[in-house]
Amino acid sequence: MTSKPEADPRLLEAHDLALAALREITPADTIGEPADVRVEDDGVVSLRFENRLNGYPGWFWTVSLARVEDAEPTVLEVELLPGDGALLAPEWVPWAVRLAEYQAAQAAAADGDDDADADADEDDDDDADFDDDADVDDLDDLDATDFDEDGSPILHAGDLDGVDIDELAEGADEDEDDEDDADSEGDADSEDDADPEDD
Repeated sequence: MTSKPEADPRLLEAHDLALAALREITPADTIGEPADVRVEDDGVVSLRFENRLNGYPGWFWTVSLARVEDAEPTVLEVELLPGDGALLAPEWVPWAVRLAEYQAAQAAAADGDDDADADADEDDDDDADFDDDADVDDLDDLDATDFDEDGSPILHAGDLDGVDIDELAEGADEDEDDEDDADSEGDADSEDDADPEDD
């Protein structure tokens, strides 16, 4: 039975090198404190750091380092690896317990919504009291003309730039009737002129 080789002290102390390698693949705020060191059979040293990424509980940032004689430590691999038990399913919880927790969370959320609605109602009341000196009854006496800047009356449906389109349409209909009458009279005159029996 062979024992593992002793770790190279320079590899064990290469935390700065490992952190620099990690920062090349992940933001610095996702890297936690140093967790532990693992020494492999071939002398490779893996420095592990706590992981702060959401969704990966029990995982570790792992940097594998090696060194040949008379050379500086070298980074072999940088990866996120699961720790012991990280890939195991969580402990089973009975349905009744999960349901009770869910119902409690729903009740707490409902209470929070009620508090938010109460705050919103108070804000509405504050908005209603926008000016204590203003006479609210005066607002009922206002009509649309009070808001025109030039004093011109508000246009009604069918009006365009102050012109009543309905009147234009009636005038156009009368003109068409006059033209139709004139055309019919002209046709009658031409028929009379063309009839040789009248000559």
